[in-house]
Amino acid sequence: MPAPFIRLILFVLAAFMLGGCSSVLMDPKGPIGLAQRDLIFTATWLMLIVVVPVFIMIVAFSWRYRANNHKATYAPNWAHSNAIEAVVWLVPVVIIVILGRITWYSTHELDPRKPIVSANAAATLNVQVIALDWKWLFIYPEQGVASVNELALPVNTPVRFSITSNSVMNSFFIPQLGSQLYSMGGMQNTLHLIASETGRYSGMSANYSGNGFSGMKFMALVQEPADFDAWVEQAKTTPQTLNWDSLQTLAATSQDHPVGYYAAVTPGLYQGILGQFMRMAPAEHLTANASEPDRSTSSATGFAAKRPTLNGPTPPPALQGTP
Repeated sequence: MPAPFIRLILFVLAAFMLGGCSSVLMDPKGPIGLAQRDLIFTATWLMLIVVVPVFIMIVAFSWRYRANNHKATYAPNWAHSNAIEAVVWLVPVVIIVILGRITWYSTHELDPRKPIVSANAAATLNVQVIALDWKWLFIYPEQGVASVNELALPVNTPVRFSITSNSVMNSFFIPQLGSQLYSMGGMQNTLHLIASETGRYSGMSANYSGNGFSGMKFMALVQEPADFDAWVEQAKTTPQTLNWDSLQTLAATSQDHPVGYYAAVTPGLYQGILGQFMRMAPAEHLTANASEPDRSTSSATGFAAKRPTLNGPTPPPALQGTP
């Protein structure tokens, strides 16, 4: 094969491999993100065992069997080769077996619900994450404060995120720290992460959720423990407090919401957000409508009228009368 073609192939492969170097996924700042990056690299290299020879053969065969190359053997009746059959079946099967083994191991090892083994495990920080339209609310139940679109974390400290939604389905994701996890109303997901370096890391929603989705971002501030404590004390100096009424104000749809802080949080507020989607309809209402289907959603107007109000003003019973 001519040298120019070899150089072209090498250039394309190098560009392909280096194209993601600036991605935050390739620059992890925690052991979970690092393990996931290595998994991406391993899977990519294994798949390239098949992909690279295919592209090389496309170029090589096109060049060798071009119309003006009379030295190439012309064999119009050739139809089978045991050696080729063995290669094209055996190599992919081996790769699939290896990928299957890696997937089995990594799925269990990187389970987002699995607590992180760390020398500092006793100091695990609990953060309650609520997806709103279109902003993120973070409640620190042990510190008694909350923040909007800003997440403060102490470095080298395991964090347990309890994730839910006060609206439609979303996805909580800090690319440089690791796993993304869905947030859904009336359901709690648990995510364990740890940051090994201080810094500012972008967080986002990885699931389309409406007009303000593109601005549904937050900043994760990974700090030294003393700086984290100072952040908590700073949040406690703000005049706002988070209760059911102020939550409804915050939950109103808004785009590019600024960072905000709450000096105090009503106990049980997170559980109330979960519980508001779990109340059963009255039995007589279900009985009266059981024989007649609801056809009010047959038109666009009817559908809009029947759209559930996820952020209704009535709090769950446990939160009624809270200050």
